[in-house]
Amino acid sequence: MATLEWSCAPRCYQVVKNHLHRKVTEEHPLKQQTVNVTVADKNPLSLALALEGTDPLSKFARQEQELNDPLTQMANEFTLKSKRGHTSELEDNALNWSTRRLGILNRFTTNEKLSLSTSFLCTSSTESGGENFKAQTVVADKVKYRLEQLDNFDACSMRHMMDLTQQEYIQRFDQLKQELIQSWHNDQRVKALKIAIQCAKMLSDTRVLQFYPSQYVLITDILDVFGKLVYERLRAKAAGAPGASAVVLQREREAARDTCQNWFYKVASIRELLPRLYLEMAIFKCYGFLTTSEQEMEQSLLRLTSQLRGIADPLVSSYARCYLVRVGVPVTSSKVYIRDNFTDFFTIYPQIFRLVARYNLHPEIITSSAYLQLYAPALDFMLQCLMHKSEVSAQEMLNDCKQLKNNGAVLLSILNSSKGEFIAAHALEFLELINNCNTPGISKSQLLRPLGSCVSSCAPLQEQRVPFLNAAFQTINTLTDPNEYINCVETWAPFVAQYFTIHEVNRLLGELNSRMCLGKAYEKHYGQLQSILTRIMQNYRSIELLLIQPHFLPYLDLFHKESVRVEMCKSILSHYRQNSEERTYDAVVTNALMYLGKILNDSVNALTVEDERRQISQLINGFINKVHFGKDLEQQLSFYVEARGTFSNLDAVYVTLVYAACKLTMRSSNRQGVKSLGFVKACIAYCFITIPSISSVQQKMDLYLLCGQLALRHLCLGQADACFEAALQLVNELPAATVDFEGKPRCLERYLVAYLCNMLATLIVVPDSPEQGVLYFLRLLLDIVGRRSFKTYSTAPAIIYLHVLDMLYVQSLERFPYHIDGVVSNDALYGHDPKFLVEVNNLCAQVVDSILMQLKSLGAAHQQRTQAQLAMELFMRIVRYADLEREPLCQLAVKLWLLANKAQAQLDSETIPQMLCSVEHFYKLVKDSSPSRAQTIAKLLIRMRDS
Repeated sequence: MATLEWSCAPRCYQVVKNHLHRKVTEEHPLKQQTVNVTVADKNPLSLALALEGTDPLSKFARQEQELNDPLTQMANEFTLKSKRGHTSELEDNALNWSTRRLGILNRFTTNEKLSLSTSFLCTSSTESGGENFKAQTVVADKVKYRLEQLDNFDACSMRHMMDLTQQEYIQRFDQLKQELIQSWHNDQRVKALKIAIQCAKMLSDTRVLQFYPSQYVLITDILDVFGKLVYERLRAKAAGAPGASAVVLQREREAARDTCQNWFYKVASIRELLPRLYLEMAIFKCYGFLTTSEQEMEQSLLRLTSQLRGIADPLVSSYARCYLVRVGVPVTSSKVYIRDNFTDFFTIYPQIFRLVARYNLHPEIITSSAYLQLYAPALDFMLQCLMHKSEVSAQEMLNDCKQLKNNGAVLLSILNSSKGEFIAAHALEFLELINNCNTPGISKSQLLRPLGSCVSSCAPLQEQRVPFLNAAFQTINTLTDPNEYINCVETWAPFVAQYFTIHEVNRLLGELNSRMCLGKAYEKHYGQLQSILTRIMQNYRSIELLLIQPHFLPYLDLFHKESVRVEMCKSILSHYRQNSEERTYDAVVTNALMYLGKILNDSVNALTVEDERRQISQLINGFINKVHFGKDLEQQLSFYVEARGTFSNLDAVYVTLVYAACKLTMRSSNRQGVKSLGFVKACIAYCFITIPSISSVQQKMDLYLLCGQLALRHLCLGQADACFEAALQLVNELPAATVDFEGKPRCLERYLVAYLCNMLATLIVVPDSPEQGVLYFLRLLLDIVGRRSFKTYSTAPAIIYLHVLDMLYVQSLERFPYHIDGVVSNDALYGHDPKFLVEVNNLCAQVVDSILMQLKSLGAAHQQRTQAQLAMELFMRIVRYADLEREPLCQLAVKLWLLANKAQAQLDSETIPQMLCSVEHFYKLVKDSSPSRAQTIAKLLIRMRDS
């Protein structure tokens, strides 16, 4: 194709911008409008109701719908109940045994083999009298059948299962529970009772001591199920049939009462003490069918309390008392029987320590400390029930504890069970008890830990805090075992951080440094050291004050293991980002943050995953953005220079530093004089030096363009030229596609088109350098685009060329549409010189030739729709920019129009009419100012309509 002779037409019309009228407002225009109208008229169809959008009929209909909707009713009831019962649920949740069950099972485990003796897992449910019992109409038949069941059970031999693992043991109890439920539903009440009795007997087995609390949980679960089944059957029997008469209901209640008495008689006939007591306690709730008097209930509980004295083993006895309290709390509010149980427990308390002395001689069985821990779940629950909403009971228990010898186990349970307010009020008293405690198996660290947890949540009075803290740490510092010491400090750290000054916190960190360095104890306690620092940061008011303490950074040196050290630095910087002030001015804080960031930066290597890099970069960027030295811009830039040298492994940090330096450049624009210009050049030079260290080509291109625009804004033309040239040189290094955060490939052609359009818009006001020739950057851009490989049939080159044509047309104007203050652009530099216009026209011709070649290749590839769209775009530019009085240009416009018309079926139906309207509108613009040009466009319009 021959080279086209292009000639730019002068703009002979004014571009009018229709600005919107401004209006001062005090509210956001998108804010939801609310209208409040007060009308004195009581008419139900008043204006107020109309404005609310609710007429009376619609309102009544909606109310009726809500009342009839069961889900709405349930939701409303639930909301009301939750509001009323939220406080009581929080208070009574501690008395709910089910909340402790899982914790006990997880805490008390064993690797030893267990044994189980039962006669109900050896046969199937159809054997041993397991045939489904059909309802009998004669009472004698039912009695006869159950006597046969008893005979059958007596004949069945016991099976001893030995060498069971803990998991197998738990599975057998689950099977027993299901067998009990199935037997009950099959009307085999005697079999269900026998299962419950055999389970209760197993509670006397203490051969595997460390598993006994979990064994107790598993067995009492079965007893609870049995008691619930009995109670539900009696309740259903007492309720009677629906719609029954009062006489019939009374008869049913009497029958339920007789059945209830029979159950208690059956339980009372059990020969062995332990299963008899447990079975009676399991069905204790059924006493409600025999009496409604709380006093009689309390007498029964006291009777059971006295019977529990017959259990010799103190561990078995303690858990039996715990079960009695469990069944007693729901039926009576009296605490007398609980107090009596503790009186009996204190009586046998010395016997426990005779066993402790024995286990000290045989630690292979169980250690004394582990043995005393077995009592903790039972004692904790009983104490919590006793002291619940009763400070008098708590004070009485504390006084009794003082009178006990070896009172450590009880004191530990009191600390675990009491409310924080009670412990805070008697903090010094508890501390004195701990100091005087010398209980075998209970160390002072075990007692100090719960005390520290309690005072952290509820502190003593202000005047008591300092002497209390000094006395407590005087005791803590006497602990020689590093494990005990660090565990104590871990629980006391929140108390120190929350209620004391930074000096006490710094002293605590110093003591930890000195203690944990002895014998390299820190190597075994990284977890506790991390927890201590995390708790201090969470509870202290100012993270900046912590960072500048003399013992803070040395504390980090305790983390010699790199992975732990890195995690700790992440935690500190994350906490700083979330809780620090908006800006940091202190140089000491800045140095501490740089030290933490350097640790994270040095941990990054070639094997570091991208997510880890991103996380570390975000933390470092967080504190970089907060460092602010006010009007001292030189110090701010010096900080950025130091940060660049420190964080050399993180591209995202370099990007943040470049953006920060650009902001600093804009802040300096308010200053006047040569000094300000020199500082701006320094900032741009910093950016120009930093950008090449970034690995992402896309980010480098964006930053070079931004820095070039800033340099142009501040009249640094040489630096602007360098930035623009560096940006254009990177275009051919840009990959064809990249991988997004989801791992999917993403084409970069759309980005490149948008980027070069932005570049062209900037190059309009960039003056030509006398050393580089006319429109040097535009020629460089065209050369780079011509050498770049695009996807097959890509429209990206053609779109870029179209925007180049836009830019060239602006260069041909006498005055550019926009300027930068102080920058002499090409319109003033060349003064519309004819030689300059010849260069512009030649470049336009080259660009149009390139676009036509693209159109030809698209036609050969049968891409008619894309070809037509590009032809329409070029057609409009020829109409607007070219001198159509020259016949070759007019002929080219007609050919492009006809080319687009051929693919009219593949275009949108509105495309051709809209194009005609655009040409007509342009004709109206030039009609008055340039009649000859208007005449040419009119002829073109005729040919367009004819086609």
